[in-house]
Formats: sequence, C-alpha cells, structure tokens
Amino acid sequence: MADRYGTDVLANNPHRKPRSTECPVELGMVVEDAATGYVGAVVRIEYGRMELEDRRGRRKPFPVGPGYLMDGKPVILTAPRRPAPMTTRTASGSVAVPGARAKVALQSRIYVEGRHDAELVEQVWGDDLRIEGVVVEYLGGVDDLAAIVAEFEPGPGRRLGVLVDHLVAGSKEARIAEAVRRGPGGEHTLVVGHPFIDIWQAVKPTRLGVPAWPVIPKGVDWKKGVCRSMGWPHSQQADVARAWQRIRGRVRDWNDLEPALIGRVEELIDFVTQPPGS
Repeated sequence: MADRYGTDVLANNPHRKPRSTECPVELGMVVEDAATGYVGAVVRIEYGRMELEDRRGRRKPFPVGPGYLMDGKPVILTAPRRPAPMTTRTASGSVAVPGARAKVALQSRIYVEGRHDAELVEQVWGDDLRIEGVVVEYLGGVDDLAAIVAEFEPGPGRRLGVLVDHLVAGSKEARIAEAVRRGPGGEHTLVVGHPFIDIWQAVKPTRLGVPAWPVIPKGVDWKKGVCRSMGWPHSQQADVARAWQRIRGRVRDWNDLEPALIGRVEELIDFVTQPPGS
C-alpha cells in the first residue's frame, strides 16, 4: 500500500519517526489529508467514510482510517466512540435548513439536455437549488446550443451553466462546447458534461440489481436496447417512460449516483451562484 503521509511529515526529525496515534473521528473535527493537503472539518460520517468541508464550503469524501494530520501530527482516524448524531440532510448530502424559503430566482440558469436530466437533478439537488434561487431548464438537445447561449446573453450576474450528455474528447458535444466557449458570452458560460451515453447511466447499476449497464450495439435505440436487455417492456415510448420511472425510483440520494455526474452538477451550482466580479 502506498504511504499516504509522503516525505514531508518526517522531514523535521531525521532520527525518529513520529508514531501515528489513533483518534475517533467526530463531527466538527478539523483534519488534513496528508496525501493531498486538503484541510476540512468533518461534516458527515457514514459507513466507514467521512466528508470534509473546507473553509470555502467545498466538500470532499474520504475514507476513515490512516493518513491524516491533526495539528501537524499524524493520526489514524477510527470509528466514532458513539454513533454520530443524526443531522437532517437533503438528498444531495447538504445540511437541511428546516423552514427555509426558496430564494427569489437568480438571473443565472442551469440548462440540462433533456427532461430525464432535469428530473434527476431536481430529485437530488432540488432543495439546494431552491435555497440558492437557481432554476434548471431542459433544452431537448444541444445541437443549437451556441444560438441558445447567444439568445440568453450571459454576462456578469447572469451566468449560464450547461450540463451535456456524453461530453468526451472528439465528440459532437465537445465541438459544440468549444464553439460556445469561443462565442458571445463564453466568459460567463460553463459547459460541462458527463461521459455517459444517457443520464440513465449516471445511476449506479447496482441499484437496479445488475453489476453493469448493458452494452447496446450501435444502430439500436439505446434506451429501448437497455429495456430489452433488462427484460422490461420496450416496444412503446410509454414503456421507456415507465422504465425511467423505475430507474429514478431506485435513487435515494447522491450516494446512488456516479461521481462523474455529482461533481459536474455541483460545479455548475458553484459557477452560477458566484457573486458578480468573483
């Protein structure tokens, strides 16, 4: 196993290596991940993992165990002495704010490619979006994205974030994203994407009882091909709609989604909620 401490931890004592001490992890404890230098307070503890929040409010998950520093000293984080107090969370993992009213909608927007994308984002991040005043709209495709962005007229205080399916190097989607970046308002527009053929694939397949999403041959309608492989009805468009409801119904919170989607959505939320001039 690689040494997560690196070399700098021991640089100030060439004669004796400091021993790591065991320390039960607790909410609010500030620790540093020795491998990356990420410093944050523990805001979530669950199933042998924890979530750290840095001073800017950004969060990252880490395993409970060795490889951390407290006050510059190496520690091995262990399970809490007692169960961590339950904190009400939103489906995205954020701390819920009881009784909070939705903020008046910002001029900034997040666009997603299709209805299914919008439904999944609302299901997991809806509470956070309402508190931030962010509206999510769906495009029905990205072929005309450059013209849509130009019509929106992004600018300071009016940012536009766009989530695109199958944004991989050399793809049509990648070329469209580059055209937007170079076009009017590109400075105030962020186009990000996940690598999945469709938003369905962003749901972990284990939630559906399979180890992986089926591989569908080219030339076959992907969603109908998935339904056929799963043994679900697939001949009608209504069958596809019911299949999506079945898939979405298996999503309890952000833990049931692939990190490649989680990171992109949170990146867009951060982008469109930044104050003008930042």
